[in-house]
Amino acid sequence: MINVQVEAITARIRARSQAGRQEYLDLCDDAMTQHPPKQRLSCGNLAHGYAACGESDKQTIRLMQSANIGIVTAYNDVLSAHQPMAAYPDQIKALARQVGSTAQVAGGVPAMCDGVTQGQPGMELSLFSRDVIAMATAISLSHNMFDAVMCLGVCDKIVPGMLIGALQFGHLPAVFVPAGPMPSGIPNKDKARVRQRFAEGKATREELLEVESASYHSPGTCTFYGTANSNQVLMEMLGVQLPGASFVNPGTSLRSALTNEAVLKVIDATAAASRPKPLSEIVTEASFVNAIVGLLATGGSTNHTIHLLAMAEAAGIALTWQDFDDLSRVVPLLMRVYPNGDADINDFQDAGGMAFLVRELRGAGLLNEDVVTLMGDGLGAYECEPRLSADGERIEWRDRVETSKRLDVLTTVSEPFDTEGGLRLVKGNLGEGVIKVSAVAAEHRRVEAPCRVFDCQDDVAVAFDAGELARDVIVVVRFQGPRSNGMPELHKLTPHLGVLQERGFKVALVTDGRMSGASGRVPAAIHVSPESECGGPLARLQDGDVVVLDANAGTLEARVSEAEWQQRPLATPPKVANTLGRRLFKAFRAEATSASQGASAITSGGTLENGLVDPLVAAAHSGK
Repeated sequence: MINVQVEAITARIRARSQAGRQEYLDLCDDAMTQHPPKQRLSCGNLAHGYAACGESDKQTIRLMQSANIGIVTAYNDVLSAHQPMAAYPDQIKALARQVGSTAQVAGGVPAMCDGVTQGQPGMELSLFSRDVIAMATAISLSHNMFDAVMCLGVCDKIVPGMLIGALQFGHLPAVFVPAGPMPSGIPNKDKARVRQRFAEGKATREELLEVESASYHSPGTCTFYGTANSNQVLMEMLGVQLPGASFVNPGTSLRSALTNEAVLKVIDATAAASRPKPLSEIVTEASFVNAIVGLLATGGSTNHTIHLLAMAEAAGIALTWQDFDDLSRVVPLLMRVYPNGDADINDFQDAGGMAFLVRELRGAGLLNEDVVTLMGDGLGAYECEPRLSADGERIEWRDRVETSKRLDVLTTVSEPFDTEGGLRLVKGNLGEGVIKVSAVAAEHRRVEAPCRVFDCQDDVAVAFDAGELARDVIVVVRFQGPRSNGMPELHKLTPHLGVLQERGFKVALVTDGRMSGASGRVPAAIHVSPESECGGPLARLQDGDVVVLDANAGTLEARVSEAEWQQRPLATPPKVANTLGRRLFKAFRAEATSASQGASAITSGGTLENGLVDPLVAAAHSGK
């Protein structure tokens, strides 16, 4: 039986989303009725669409009796996770031909590496790259030449952006195809230790670069449990990625066979199949709840408190941070992978991976079963591991995973690492934000201390080096929201704050910006809404104000009298830099919704139960 709270939360999301969801489904129905793939293209349209194809593919497409797959790829050589995808299109085309179908690269989408841009100007383009990717995906599919969609992507904003774009073509089936993680390098805890030593001036740049290069060392996804690997968990939980496809290393026979199997599954899901499975039928309120449950059970990236809202909005579904908070109270933490532990994602895979995770969550009634996936009805297939067939040509899902081989990495519902998922909503007179506590020790989950206010993350390092933060302190970094500078991650703060905590000080971070998917052991109230740029409460804070961040009680408060608080002037926003491409994103910053509604310039956001508008969004858009 399904957990009572999970069932109730799913029901309230359905009720809240009823109007928007129906509008979305009607649009999908209209698209298939009025613009069925290929069929209403003129001769000139069709000739342009397959002009560069070989004669065999041309004949197959023009007969319109089989599927033509549109490949949307995020391949580039900068992202280690995406470099293996260079060879995927030829592989996909070859297999499609073998089964009487075709495939074309429909388009490419930009894919930036947050690891390269951390602390750099490029990070201010990172969040809005998700919206650009969504639009690029839609443009790629706009030719209406395709019966199905294959999205080749892995990393942080790429997968959410691709899904938002693909959902605009929800009348078609879609499958997501990853590349898998790189083999394990230097342990993440050793890397973190050298980072902190470097922040203290105890390690040289050469030492740090050597360690970083030993950690990020080959093609494949980074092995810590950040946003990229959280994406993979979500895509399996949503049912748009094949079971067990997420964490198989690049360059292996199993990895190649899984890509082939994805081709066959998406062809089987087209309108010509006996049981078509359009994306709109797979991505539902129930499957989004399953995705959130998977995120919470694994201690996944805080970035998904933004991305999931935007992805759901694209499907006509209204999620809120309260949904995350309420689900977190009933979903146990089952995975310990860095930064929530010492292991990496390869250890998780070896322990039992997604198959064991799904088995445990299903067994506890924590997942909705009234869902459709690329594998069929329900999530039973996701309890099994993929194996190569005897001839090495096909994938077989067998051997339901019954036990974990590493209970220190992947545990059971009956003996969880924590009784809850560790993602909480905090709110008070400073607004509302989220905090991830799955890696935060119990004694650090409540901090009350004078604050030090910064308008730039670089100034925090300067103050640290000057010894000005060597005390109990809540570091506030404001004017980091989507409407201010694009909401960059503030991951470079982590080593400095970690050092202060290790020295015995009570320390926390409060910001309207983001932290990395690798948010760790220092308590951080992030995504605070409304943001400072729009007159949010953080703009009233002054150095020395006592701030309370209490993850247990869900409190984010400044100990300032209401009378004084209302008389305080708002801080003046710093000037926004426009070099290195940032000028082009001025329109995105002007139109972005609140972080509490997905921080998007292209999804509407703000619609809540009974047609009310989120007051935080209203305040942000009015500038009050």
